[in-house]
Amino acid sequence: MTGIIDYGAGNLRSVANAVHALGIEPRLVARPADMAGLTHLILPGVGSFGDCMGELEKRGLTGPIRDWVDAGKPYFGICLGYQILFDESVETPGVKGLGIFPGKVVRFTEDGRKIPHMGWNAAVPVHPADPIWAGLGAAPYFYFVHSYFPVPADPAIVAMTTDYGQTFASAIRSGNVTGCQFHPEKSQQAGLHLLANFLGVAVPAAV
Repeated sequence: MTGIIDYGAGNLRSVANAVHALGIEPRLVARPADMAGLTHLILPGVGSFGDCMGELEKRGLTGPIRDWVDAGKPYFGICLGYQILFDESVETPGVKGLGIFPGKVVRFTEDGRKIPHMGWNAAVPVHPADPIWAGLGAAPYFYFVHSYFPVPADPAIVAMTTDYGQTFASAIRSGNVTGCQFHPEKSQQAGLHLLANFLGVAVPAAV
């Protein structure tokens, strides 16, 4: 049973459609009681770091999400759902993230490249043998839309790297926690393949 956190601003429809394409009917989670009986949790993200944390607090979900991760249950954070795993973001100074991992979310350095980083780019697995990347190849392409990205204090959790003027952690892995800066739900077959690996279901045939 897969839950998708609904905090009022996430890219719920696209993520729900992707999960549905894998043969799973997801449950939207808007309050702690909605998490009962779930086996996997996905937190998609669209909007600002501060707004996301504010809405999660308002719905009483920050504590239950921390408890979920502490219990070793599978969590997948997408874009903002990845960023809020860390302590803070320069996007909204003074707003604390979930603080599950030490680190800070920073903005791309101005170097003449377009910000936000938008479009397809390669994500290179640091540990290709990790089952979460099975079948994706050496440098799968995913769809990105972001101006900010986390800098984990512990480099050991960095699971994928991507280059856009600078090399950044485009995904992390720690226990049953997966976080990615790209959008699997917008990344066609590679994205569905990754979500299938996370959910432990069969990879769909190419469409």
